[in-house]
Amino acid sequence: MSKRILGPLAVAALVLTSSAWAQGATAKEPEADGRTLSEWVADLKAIAPPTRNAAAYEISGMGPAAAPAVPALIEALDDSEASVRFPVTVALAEIGPAAKAAVPKLKKMMDEEINDEIAAAAKRALRRIQPEAVSSE
Repeated sequence: MSKRILGPLAVAALVLTSSAWAQGATAKEPEADGRTLSEWVADLKAIAPPTRNAAAYEISGMGPAAAPAVPALIEALDDSEASVRFPVTVALAEIGPAAKAAVPKLKKMMDEEINDEIAAAAKRALRRIQPEAVSSE
C-alpha cells in the first residue's frame, strides 16, 4: 500500500516543482506606466533630456525590481544634464543594495559633483546601497 501512495506523491511533487520552476523562468519584467523596464532603460539614452529624466524617475519607482537597470544607470550618472543625473541617483538609491556596482561612481560624485544637490543625492544613495561606504563626517 505504501508503494501505491508514494508513486502518486512523487509524481505530484515533480509536477509542482516543474511548475514552480517554469513560473520562475518566465518571470515578468517589471513595468511602470505601461512600459517595461527595458523600454525605460532604452529611454535613458534618448536625445531629449526630459525623456531621460522621465525614464530615470520611472525606473526609481520600480525599486529593487529594477536591479537589471543598474549598469545603464551607472552610465547615466555621466549625463551632461543635472536634470538627469539627479533622478538617476534616486533610482540607484531605490534599488538599494543590488546597486552595489554603482558605489565607486557615487563616491566619486559625492566628492567631485559641482551640483551640490546631486552630490547630496549621491551620498543619500550610498547610504541606501552600502552605508559603510559613507564616512561619518
